[in-house]
Order: sequence, then C-alpha cells, then structure tokens
Amino acid sequence: MTEEEAPRFILFVPPVPPPATLQALKAAFADTLTQVLREVASASTEYSKAAILEIALACPHLAGKQDAPRSQLYDETQSALAAIYKLVCVVAAAEHINVEDSDGVDVRVIPVAWSPSRDWYEDDANLEGPVLSIAGLAQATRAWQYAFGVENEEGEAMVRAFVTAKGKGGTVNRVQGKPVQNDLTAPNDPLASVSRSATSHAAGQRHYNSVVGGTFDHLHIGHKLLLTMTLFAAEPTAPKGKSRSSIIGITGDELLKNKKHISVLESWSDRQKAVADFCDSLIDFSASSEKKVTTRNDPVPNGKSIDIHYPSGYTLKCTEIQDPFGPTITDEDLGALIISAETRSGGKAVNDKRKEKGWKELDVFEVDVLDATEEGGAVSEGFESKISSTAIRAKIEKKRESKV
Repeated sequence: MTEEEAPRFILFVPPVPPPATLQALKAAFADTLTQVLREVASASTEYSKAAILEIALACPHLAGKQDAPRSQLYDETQSALAAIYKLVCVVAAAEHINVEDSDGVDVRVIPVAWSPSRDWYEDDANLEGPVLSIAGLAQATRAWQYAFGVENEEGEAMVRAFVTAKGKGGTVNRVQGKPVQNDLTAPNDPLASVSRSATSHAAGQRHYNSVVGGTFDHLHIGHKLLLTMTLFAAEPTAPKGKSRSSIIGITGDELLKNKKHISVLESWSDRQKAVADFCDSLIDFSASSEKKVTTRNDPVPNGKSIDIHYPSGYTLKCTEIQDPFGPTITDEDLGALIISAETRSGGKAVNDKRKEKGWKELDVFEVDVLDATEEGGAVSEGFESKISSTAIRAKIEKKRESKV
C-alpha cells in the first residue's frame, strides 16, 4: 500500500435477521459494527483520505439466482443494503464517528450471494460486481489491512466459507478486543427496520440499461445506496448484440449556482471522479488492465460523458446533465430508472416526457431515504437527522470558518 492510498478493511456480515427492524439489527450487529468503525476511524487519522470499510453482506436470496431477473431480486436486496447502511448511520451518530467526508470512514456495502445452507464452491468466482459469491470475493485482488467477522453461528460459517475458498491458513479477526494482523490480511498479500415503499417496477422484467440522476456532491451513504442499486438493476448478462450499461447522470456546475453553501460544493469533475471510484470499486474486483476509459464531449444534450468499458461488455457512463431529465429523454434504449423515495414526482415527470416522445416508459425502482435517527429518538448532537449533501456542506463550511 503506497502512502497515497487509503487503508482498506473488510467486515463479513451474515444475513440480516428477519424482520429487518432497527432493534433486531442493533441486537445482531451493533456491537460488532461499533468496534469495527472505531478501529477504522482511528486508521483514518493517519491518512489524507478516508479509510475504506467494505462490508461484505450475505444475501441468501441471491445465492444460486444468477439467472433470475434482477427486477425480481431488487426489493429484497435494496431492503438488506438499506438496513445495514441505516445501522451504520445510527452507530456512527451515537459514537460521533464521521462517515461523510475525508476525515472519516468510507463505508461501502458489497452484496454477497451466500447462504449458510449452501457451500461456497457451488458458486462461481466471477469478479464483476456489484454481486459477488464467496468464491469471487476470495479471489478479489484487494489488499485489506484487516478482516473482521461477526461472532455468531452464521458469522462463523461465513468466515469459514471465505477462508476455505481462499485456500489459505490463518483466521479472520473477530471483533472482541483489538484485532491483530495475520497472514490472511497482511499488506502486499491481497486477499486474491427500514420500511419499504411500494415501487412501480414490474417484477420479472429484464433491464440491460439502468439510469440514475443526481448532484452527487460530497458522496454520502444515501448516494452509495442509490448508486449500488443502479448498478444492481442492470442485468449481469445480455443476449448477443445487446448492450449493458448504467448511466449516472451528474448535474452540471451551471445548474448548481444557487445551491446553499456553494463555497464548498465540489466541481463536476470532482463529483464524477468520486462516483466513478465508488462504482468501479463495486464492479471490478480483478487486477485486470483490460477496462478502458473513453471521454465524449459532443455539442448535444448529454453529450459530455466519461465512460468506463469493462471486458464483459458492460459500460459505466458518468454523464453531465444540464436539465432535470438528462439521458432519460435523449436515450430511448433505457429500461430501469432508480430514484429515492422522496423523488417519486421526478420519476413520473420522466415517464410523462417519454410518453410524449412515443417512447416506452421506464420501470421505476426506489431506494429508501436514510437518516441517523433511532426509533422514537433523536440523533446525537452534531449530526443531522437526514443524510444530505446540504447538511454535509454546512458542516464543512462551519469547520473551515472555525479554522480562520
């Protein structure tokens, strides 16, 4: 790991217990997550970038479902990821751990197609996400400084499956007491209740091109859930001759001149880099140099884009948008639109415009709106209830002013 790279950690989390209420999640995982966040946060102070905590979340409903339409699997996957991200928000607020900017912890949840009732070797070792099997995760070419596991029966089973798939000795650190480095996680030896709103998508449909739009300023946990599910909504394979892509529409600078706390709003270039880095970290788990980056700068609506092309034929497109609709009304060959539960009117407006053009409406998929509040309680002092870029900018601006 070079001085410029942020330290990277991984936490193996077994299946979310049903029903996925906040109380049940806290009972199952809060102690573990608290200890891990403290460890990772302490590492962040030594680097200019936030330390990365990748949470490998077991999703039994994905195990053995490689051929099932993603639309059938969307709701359960979204609920599981939202539940874990929600718990992260609550624990971080309670512990005063920053999970929002470069001074804190960069949390990223990876859905893992694993069930305690299935052996790891039943799944392939595909290294393209956002969904991996245990075998794929074991072959990932990433150097984690430490690996953590949850001390319960299913947590132990998940760790054993990973170690077996890895085919090496050593153990994954449990989180009772301070973790110690071991041969499994040594540097330079890479480990080769949230409520659901009704959605309007048709389960069973296959969508090969997904799209989302937003400002994506100071990338936060709500953005990460939104982006992950946008990647998830695009089918992992496509018929011959059919393209696969996810388009991330990122609002151009000209449209943001009236934003609050404009002095600390990130440029389009910085926002694009953050989005691309996060998405690429969920897509590419290999050491392959075969992916290519191309840049478009055409003098047409949505003509500016930085695209990453992967060997599988999948393309991630970061497109600059200059109107409320972006690529949804200039690219007919889209299928899935991902929105947050608070922007349903935007999804309806998009489909109204597409109908005006005589185009097929997009299937609309939702993600939950995340906050740091507990049931019936308030958030800790210094933390905003709703996770938002505006609140993050206000905090950063205040921090800068205090240093003057």
